[in-house]
Amino acid sequence: MTDKLARLAVDIGGTFTDIVLERAPGEFLSGKYLTTHVEPERAVLEGTKDLIAKSGMSPDRIGLVVHGTTLATNALIERKGAKVALITTKGFRDSLEMAYEHRFEVSDLYMERPAPLVPRWLRLEIDERLAADGSVLRPFDAASLMALIPRLRDEAVEAVAVCFLHSYVDGVHERMAAEILRRELPEVKITLSHEICPEIREYERGSTTCANAYVQPVMESYLRRLKDGMAGLGIQSEIMLMMSSGGLCSLDVACAQPIKLVESGPAGGAVLAASIAEELKIEKAIAFDMGGTTAKLVLIDDATPQQSRNLEVARAYRFLRGSGMPLRVPVIDLVEIGAGGGSLASVDTLGRVAVGPASAGSEPGPAAYARGGTRPAVTDADLILGKIDPVGFAGGNIALDASLSAKALDTHVGEPAGMDTRTAAIAVVEAVDENMANAARVHATDNGAQLEGRTMIAFGGAAPMHAARIAQKLSITRIIVPKGAGVGSAHGFLLAPVSYEAVRTRLIPLDMLDEHQIGAILADMRSEAKSIVGLGLSDDTPLTESVSVYLRYRGQGHEIMVTLERIPEAEALRPTLLALFKEEYRRHFGRVIPGMEIECLTWKLALSGPRSGSVPVTASAAPTASAVSEAKPIKQQVLVDLLTMKDGNANVYLRADLGIGTIVAGPAIITEDETNTTIPEGFTAHLTRAGHLVLEAQGARASQGEAA
Repeated sequence: MTDKLARLAVDIGGTFTDIVLERAPGEFLSGKYLTTHVEPERAVLEGTKDLIAKSGMSPDRIGLVVHGTTLATNALIERKGAKVALITTKGFRDSLEMAYEHRFEVSDLYMERPAPLVPRWLRLEIDERLAADGSVLRPFDAASLMALIPRLRDEAVEAVAVCFLHSYVDGVHERMAAEILRRELPEVKITLSHEICPEIREYERGSTTCANAYVQPVMESYLRRLKDGMAGLGIQSEIMLMMSSGGLCSLDVACAQPIKLVESGPAGGAVLAASIAEELKIEKAIAFDMGGTTAKLVLIDDATPQQSRNLEVARAYRFLRGSGMPLRVPVIDLVEIGAGGGSLASVDTLGRVAVGPASAGSEPGPAAYARGGTRPAVTDADLILGKIDPVGFAGGNIALDASLSAKALDTHVGEPAGMDTRTAAIAVVEAVDENMANAARVHATDNGAQLEGRTMIAFGGAAPMHAARIAQKLSITRIIVPKGAGVGSAHGFLLAPVSYEAVRTRLIPLDMLDEHQIGAILADMRSEAKSIVGLGLSDDTPLTESVSVYLRYRGQGHEIMVTLERIPEAEALRPTLLALFKEEYRRHFGRVIPGMEIECLTWKLALSGPRSGSVPVTASAAPTASAVSEAKPIKQQVLVDLLTMKDGNANVYLRADLGIGTIVAGPAIITEDETNTTIPEGFTAHLTRAGHLVLEAQGARASQGEAA
């Protein structure tokens, strides 16, 4: 029988498609390939074929393929999804457009709301209605739905979202509608709100349901093509998909619920960072992932990324909540901005240097790629400042042309702003670094967290080049650049467990809660979660269960989540929830409200299998005098120090040449196939026994960066 120990991880980004092949436990080959946007699977298949050839192994040895992609997110942002119709309760067709009925930017007289994914003429109503407790106010009228079938055919809709009022309590009417729609329109994809988002709040539930319907045909078509393409290469293994929550699901689940993949790439990076934090026993960390198109930041406490059930995509105003499309899906709580190696620089009408969110992507890419790009990107500025070893960029697959970078910077930044090439490059990099530092500050403030004293874990193709300067701005003195950092999210995919979150909204006053109610709720959710998780695991695989409850004071509009480490005995259930709620409420607001009734609103059960891979549990190898070995640079190049704005001669080292305990003092550059790590003056770097690179600031230099 074929020994199927090998695993493959694929992460499609806006610029690069990262692929990691694990030939045997702990033995990796990896590569970065330019993303093919028209046919995303082409870069995946060509890159996979390349790595298999380099490995010298047979493709049938690959026993698992794990995949994450930004395709669902891009379809929403670029409005390149399916033609969708919404079927809803009579009188509620405009809920999707009314949104929160507020102005998210009160000072903008010309503020425009993002248009709904479903135009009004395709938002259709039928006669039915449930009450908030699930009782039937108006029976489901099949005739009113049948009357809409000819219109759906004439409009040639590709997907239908069904979202009835209060269906989160009982989905019986939505199931009746789905039966008719699937019989009459067998080629049309159907999304039911009680399956995709069985939670209170009409607008968010409707928005999530429509978004799933919008991306489902696109995603299912791509995933089926990818599966066929892998089979054509001789890979017959199961394909698992990375979800926004940091867990894996089967290909069939991903085809049915693709909206849960919207942040799959960043989630993989968060899983990797959490594993590194666990390995090195880091209590407080911040994960920094910067690729070609975007940068992501995640707070990690006690080796656990912060989680949320709220996500907003395609914001019309970059940092304003309410200006985008709300989704209610399990997601790792992160902040994402349009700041990557491909982010384009320009000078605005006020003469300021602006960077992003527009990106050169992979087609044509930054000017330095010599693929037709004429506008300067962050990569061009990094090249001019000496942060990149141009010879080994992307494993030598892309030859960088510094003269093209200089020309682009001069034309679009230097000349309009009256700067020379070097100053223009400094302005671009400082602008993008400050954008990321500011996003980190805002994210930390929103979560009531401090950044000072945290360890930054930097990965992605561009993050190690920018991490030290951002750390200076944030008063962070320690940075970890993991082994395989350039393809960090793909490595994270190989560590993720198969998992699923089930949720139910059941409004119950805490004083009236009993063990029979919670037992019925949990049993229903456990059955749903196990039916999904079990698809990817053997029957005897041990599962981990986590239960959370969202509570609030009666009359409040939002709630606070508490997590039960275990389900307490019946008599201890209410006191336990009460104590947890008060503790969490006090942490958020500094006080509790005595005598106010407390309500349990939404219940969440997460079920997961074991982590797919493991990181060696090794303490950091702090260098000692006896452990230090001489590091031999391969060359020197000029590196601009962004804190002092002075040029320095930086030694360039191959990461593969560094031994454990080797100390590298800045200014220096450590290069590897998928990324370069910049070590400015005042920082030193050394390797841990597990191969992770640790950068540490010396003295008070890092704290000076915030004022610089």
